[in-house]
Amino acid sequence: MKNELVWEKIKMASSIGIAGHINPDGDCVGSCLALYNYLQENFNEDGKKQIDVYLESCPKEFLFLKNATALKQTCAPLIHYDIFIVLDSGSIDRIEKQAQELFYTAITTVTIDHHISNTSFAKVNIVDPKASSTCEVLYGLLDSKKISKEVAECIYLGIVHDTGVFKHSCTTEQTMIIAGHLLTLGVNSAKIIDETFYQKTYVQNQVLGRCLLESILVMNGKIIVSTISKRIQEFYKVGAEDLSGVIDQLRVTQGVEVAIFLREENVQEYKVSMRSNGVVDVSKIAMFFGGGGHIKAAGCTMYGSVYDVINNLTAGIEHQLGKEV
Repeated sequence: MKNELVWEKIKMASSIGIAGHINPDGDCVGSCLALYNYLQENFNEDGKKQIDVYLESCPKEFLFLKNATALKQTCAPLIHYDIFIVLDSGSIDRIEKQAQELFYTAITTVTIDHHISNTSFAKVNIVDPKASSTCEVLYGLLDSKKISKEVAECIYLGIVHDTGVFKHSCTTEQTMIIAGHLLTLGVNSAKIIDETFYQKTYVQNQVLGRCLLESILVMNGKIIVSTISKRIQEFYKVGAEDLSGVIDQLRVTQGVEVAIFLREENVQEYKVSMRSNGVVDVSKIAMFFGGGGHIKAAGCTMYGSVYDVINNLTAGIEHQLGKEV
């Protein structure tokens, strides 16, 4: 019923807004552009509907996606959309302030997501925590016969990034069936995986090496922690998108249950990324500190010295481990 209601609203709407979370990753960009392109191709043939998608700047490795350059960072004047759809965001504060204003003034609001921490903040909430990605949830809402190669590329990108190239535990039989269908539509799997997931610039490799070199093991090797200061980020001229591979490399350290990566945003303000190898539910820890995510991948923003942040996080992890260490 929810799905039918959304499509009915879309058919009737003259203006549609789309947004995803700040610091957009592959699943966020992929789902937003997949929906945007699908709507343009199937519901806006005459070009009379106004369809806008709001996201922070698109990571350059995703610019090959159709209409990646159509992403908007600002909007003026304030538009009152008939329907506003938020993707891959567990709560309304995960999208930019300006997009939040557009959300609140829209007639109908929808969220499409897969985060277990989703707060059901829209009028219509389509959330499946069992799905590998928001792109997988979105695929289930689309008419598979009307998915173009360009839309398929967007969905495949999102699934690849949120499953860690199909190796995370969120990968299911259904995930692989969907990926297989997307391949039949002409998606170049090797190109997308290599150029958007594995490929790094020389500077990104330098920063990754530095983060690994300066990492520390705590709690008898059960936890690995690495931190990058704002000064070092400025020295290498890197942003959040350049550091996305650090946490995953930390996680595969032998003997580690939880990897923690702290990126300094401002003085005594850190963006925290956590990855678990199965025993610890890092989403509970992230939610305790005002963040969210999944059992094995979560994040939050924390304040204080780097030592305060590490001590607070490790206390929660130690509790879940049952003080094995």
